[in-house]
Amino acid sequence: MPFITVKVLEGKSKEQKRKLIEKMTEVVTETLEVDKDRVFIFIEDLEKDNYGKQGKMFSDIERS
Repeated sequence: MPFITVKVLEGKSKEQKRKLIEKMTEVVTETLEVDKDRVFIFIEDLEKDNYGKQGKMFSDIERS
């Protein structure tokens, strides 16, 4: 029973998340040869103030 966690920066639309879940489920079922009812996809939205890159808060990078 595969459990997949995807971490993305906040701001993705519900439709984008829906499409991601559908496509990831397809890949997992084909690759691991499991039924899609056994695949779990978790999407974690990362707040831009809680994520850093190149020594800076991501929300600050976007503003510059």
